[in-house]
Amino acid sequence: MRAISQSVYGGPEVLEEVRLPRPVAGPSQIVVAVRAAGVNPTDWKHRGQAMFLDRLPLVLGWDVSGVVESVGFGVTLFKPGDEVFGMLPYPYGVGSHAEFTVGPTRAFAHKPEGVDHVQAAALPLAALTARQALVDTADVRPGQRVLIHAAAGGVGHLAVQIAKSLGAYVIGTASAAKHDFVRGLGAD
Repeated sequence: MRAISQSVYGGPEVLEEVRLPRPVAGPSQIVVAVRAAGVNPTDWKHRGQAMFLDRLPLVLGWDVSGVVESVGFGVTLFKPGDEVFGMLPYPYGVGSHAEFTVGPTRAFAHKPEGVDHVQAAALPLAALTARQALVDTADVRPGQRVLIHAAAGGVGHLAVQIAKSLGAYVIGTASAAKHDFVRGLGAD
């Protein structure tokens, strides 16, 4: 399969197309034929810095959307042909910047109908960042006031919606040109 890999750290010029063996699903894993992959700040940070010295060569990519190609032993939630999206537990093996990737079933969800693969691949890292901040760290409860800076941004616009779904009174900061957008997301 084709993948974008790096064998040294540096700028974009270190990325190269390579041929790798197609991944095989282990127990509780699925192999996904990648239809779209996200590119996040963490990708260029890892590409340019020696964060995982023992992990080179490296295929970047956390966010992914695609179609289940095969399933490992014990997998019952997904079957070949299912459309899924998720965030790989990276660095895990083959990142999402490849034709196929593999990951644990807990890293994936069924892709909602009406959401295309590009949209689905843009969601996981930003959405999980917002969710973890509001649910796992802040433990937001109904009726609490929540201030979200950059409420029209990549993480912020998702945080507004998640906080609202938790029953919070949401205050968001944004430029004047984006106030209507943020209110449309549910900010009070």
